[in-house]
Amino acid sequence: MRFLVALLLVPLLAHAEPATLVRASELKAQAATDAATVTQIAADAAVDAGERNGGWVRVKTQAGAEGWVKMLALRYGGPGAAKRGDSGLAQAVNVARSGASGTQVTTGVRGLDETDINTARPNPAELKKLEGYAESKDGSSRFAESGKLKAQRIEYPK
Repeated sequence: MRFLVALLLVPLLAHAEPATLVRASELKAQAATDAATVTQIAADAAVDAGERNGGWVRVKTQAGAEGWVKMLALRYGGPGAAKRGDSGLAQAVNVARSGASGTQVTTGVRGLDETDINTARPNPAELKKLEGYAESKDGSSRFAESGKLKAQRIEYPK
C-alpha cells in the first residue's frame, strides 16, 4: 500500500510550472554564476520551471534544454496569465494591484556563507563613502524638530 501511495505522489514532486523569461538569460549547468553555460535563452521565451535552489530555478526550454536560471529572471504563469479561478472582477483588481498575473512575489536569498565571511577584506573607500551619508547631531535635531518629533530615552538591552 505504501508503494502505491508513493507512486501516486511522484508526479507531484516533478511538477513543472509554466514561466516566461523577463530578460535574456544564460541557462547554467548548475545553480551558480560560474557554472558552465548550457545555452542562451531569449527574453519572453516560455519555459517549464521546476525545483528551486537558493536564488536559482531549474528550467526546461521548449527545445528540451535543461539547466538553471536566476529566479528573478522568471515570470510565472506566462505573459498576461491571470491566477486560476479568478473571476473577471478579481482579475481587474489583481491587474491594478500587482500587474498582469495578480501574483505577488517575495524573494529572499540568504546573504553571506562561511567562505564569504572567512575571505572578507576591509574596503576603506566604501567605508569612507558610507561615512559620507552620516548626518551630524545638529542636522538630525533640526530634522526632528521640523517633523515635530520628540526625543525619547531608550534603554539598551544588556
